[in-house]
Amino acid sequence: MEVNVSPAASAHCAECNLTFSVDTMIRFKTVYFCPDCKPVFLQKLVEGAHINTGEFRWAGFWIRLGASFIDGFLLLFVLLGVQLGLGLSFGQIVGFETRTPLMWVLTQALSLATGVLYEGGMIGRFGATFGKMACGIKVVMPDGGAVPYKRAAGRYFAKLLSSLTIYIGFIMAAFDDQKRSLHDRICNTRVVFR
Repeated sequence: MEVNVSPAASAHCAECNLTFSVDTMIRFKTVYFCPDCKPVFLQKLVEGAHINTGEFRWAGFWIRLGASFIDGFLLLFVLLGVQLGLGLSFGQIVGFETRTPLMWVLTQALSLATGVLYEGGMIGRFGATFGKMACGIKVVMPDGGAVPYKRAAGRYFAKLLSSLTIYIGFIMAAFDDQKRSLHDRICNTRVVFR
């Protein structure tokens, strides 16, 4: 008579990412920790430090607002340089001097294109703009995957819609359980801590 014995189950340690038998590991929520990492895990648990359980940590309203200020500051200088390169004087850019309607339309189109390329390109490539990187947050799909370029560009236009609602679209993040703004709901994205 032959007896089939199944091999012991194994899992990856959430701290060192090595594989061990689950018999020698401790489990916390959905993750395991190996014998060597148990003291580190227990110390984090005692101190209340963040423990990577594979769950998302949603980025709230204030951290996202800080990232937006950083991005706005960067884009201000980029647009200022581009408009000076087009031949506008500083007075025309600021609004102290008049500019032709054609030049106004051109600068508005340039501003829109710069925003779409910056936001769409950075989020599509890196998952975050420079402001989000500085704040330690990123934009992901609901499953944690990367945001495609088209959706990232569409997210920029949805952000314009969020601002047209007297910024209520942005304030929604403070009251949503997953900290989603209007543009996150439209594009089905989430902003999480890295």
